[in-house]
Amino acid sequence: MSPTVTLPENSIQNPLLIGTGLPPFEAIQPQHVVPGMTQLLDELARSLSALEANVTPTWEGLVEPLTHLSERLSWSWGIISHLMGVKNSPELRQAYEAVQPGVIQFATQLGQSKPLYEAFKQIRQSDTWKTLEPAQQRIVESAIRDAELAGVGLEGDAKAQFNQIQQELAELSTKFSNNVLDATKAFSLTLTQPADIAGLPPSLLALAAQAAREAGTEKATAESGPWRITLDYPSYIPFMQHSQRRDLREKLYRAFVTRASSGDLDNTPLIERILKLRQQQAMLLGYETYAELSVARKMAPSVTAVEQLMEELRRASYEAAKQDLADLQQFAQTQAAPEAKDLMNWDTAFWAERLRETQYELTDEELRPYFPLPRVLEGLFNLAHQLFGVTITAADGEAPVWHPDVRYFQVADEAGRAIAHFYLDPYSRPAEKRGGAWMDECLNRGRFGDQLRLPVAYLVCNQSPPVDGKPSLMTFRDVETLFHEFGHGLQHMLTQVNYPGAAGINNVEWDAVELPSQFMENWCYHRDTLFRLARHYETGEPLPEDKYQRLLEARNFMTGSAILRQVNFGWLDIELHHRYQPGGEETIWQVRDRLAEKTTVLKPIPEDAFLCAFGHIFAGGYAAGYYSYFWAEVLSADAFAAFEEAGLEDEAAMLQTGRRFRDTVLALGGSRHPMEVFKAFRGREPSTEALLRHRGLVTTA
Repeated sequence: MSPTVTLPENSIQNPLLIGTGLPPFEAIQPQHVVPGMTQLLDELARSLSALEANVTPTWEGLVEPLTHLSERLSWSWGIISHLMGVKNSPELRQAYEAVQPGVIQFATQLGQSKPLYEAFKQIRQSDTWKTLEPAQQRIVESAIRDAELAGVGLEGDAKAQFNQIQQELAELSTKFSNNVLDATKAFSLTLTQPADIAGLPPSLLALAAQAAREAGTEKATAESGPWRITLDYPSYIPFMQHSQRRDLREKLYRAFVTRASSGDLDNTPLIERILKLRQQQAMLLGYETYAELSVARKMAPSVTAVEQLMEELRRASYEAAKQDLADLQQFAQTQAAPEAKDLMNWDTAFWAERLRETQYELTDEELRPYFPLPRVLEGLFNLAHQLFGVTITAADGEAPVWHPDVRYFQVADEAGRAIAHFYLDPYSRPAEKRGGAWMDECLNRGRFGDQLRLPVAYLVCNQSPPVDGKPSLMTFRDVETLFHEFGHGLQHMLTQVNYPGAAGINNVEWDAVELPSQFMENWCYHRDTLFRLARHYETGEPLPEDKYQRLLEARNFMTGSAILRQVNFGWLDIELHHRYQPGGEETIWQVRDRLAEKTTVLKPIPEDAFLCAFGHIFAGGYAAGYYSYFWAEVLSADAFAAFEEAGLEDEAAMLQTGRRFRDTVLALGGSRHPMEVFKAFRGREPSTEALLRHRGLVTTA
């Protein structure tokens, strides 16, 4: 009998110890975290010792009990981590920080278990190896590699140092994230005069008045103010695009790019420490740099290959980005703008929006009424049905939620059987929810005996909430973001792998994980899809044909600048993790300025400290991996090209190609190498041609 975790009867009083099924969010409180995790970690440590003492080098004797043990930890800790992102509070933070060291310590102990590592190697060398399915073999091989990268081969002082680094990095990452949230929350601009709001669209005025009411000005209205502008994206972005007050744009911009860079919330020393510890960690494991360690887990063959892709994209976009800036300056001059000769960083979004309005006669504001969230969801679900044969229906009330705005949905197959569920948390809540958008696992697919556990996903966005009785009206970028996160969700939910270790996004190399998400964004421009979801929230009228045509024309507006910006982020990430020496002659800001010479056309202002809020690489999973967005976009653009070649207007061809995509990219998860999965779908290796064509850069490449 395999060792399993048995919980005492009184554990049911702590909802974090239930261990299976949907989280009972209505019952979970911050005070459950410390006693619950303390008890759980104690029980898991005993179970690990029992497994190590009695391990048998077989799938049933090692992988199954280890999966059970890992899942007990990830169920409880996953809920707490999720709530840190969507319902952050001082009480939850304190509890999280109290138990995080114990969680990291146990995870490190698990990753460095020599008996389990040796047993995995024995499985790979055994006569039964060839009888295992490809998914099982990938799980075993990944377990061996992950153990080596977790320091299983280290002894004595080196092991103690490595483990201390793991612990400190986890704490620094949490602190970094909290500092960004607090710094974002700490700044606001209250406007009271009509002159202050010149140019601001009605949707932003309504949101700003609602923010003022929430901050205590009960009588604030969209018409007469006061209006509270914040650094939260739904407030910050439209303000920078539309405010005619250059002085206020500058004030807001400076606040945004200096978030978490001073006082008690200063992330600068944290960045230095994180980079130093990562470098030490890599060297302990036999790598020269952290970037090399990072790439060892990824699809890209080397740091050199990553830099070659960056340079290819930089060359393809640099001249186009220079022309973009020249076009903005020229346009500002035609408008007799005093800043035309010397455009600054707080001017570009404003003038880009004016130029786009003039060139394409199209604004985000005039599109918003055509994208009410309920209608967009309906169109998205129709597309999922058309391409992948799944039916998505509301299941609100069937699962506890963490906030009244959260929705719950069921995903069913062609036969009407439920195959997955997902939560959707769509709206911005700057007081408690971190910015950005993400998909995360709630439950992963897995077969246990004759029981099949269905996957459940969290989809989290940060769009404007319903205001003044209107539904949430989305910008077109919000629509793309929703499609993006839904793509991640599809890979999690439509997996056909029954081993949790390789189901959905598990065991998928990080630089391939963005393939389904970026693939789904392409459908926002697909005629049939867009006309199904774009209907006026009041009249039901479809998006006018001329607006659709202008949307298509505007798709690659300033695309050189957009690509170069991402190249700048990705290259800075690699440089800091590959060549930068913490405490050396060059500072992180000097590295930024040096790279800016070749990856920006409008240099950062001296005070720019955006690295202090760059959570992707300092508090997320993208350290020395930000390039993954491009690596995966090569795959996703080429994957979408398969639909273009089949014929986007040919329903039968779309259905056939969609099923093939579902049965490979979405179904196989981490059971095969991503290149093998891609070739199974496309019949060949990927090419950058489709990406450059979609981005409108073929001619400048």
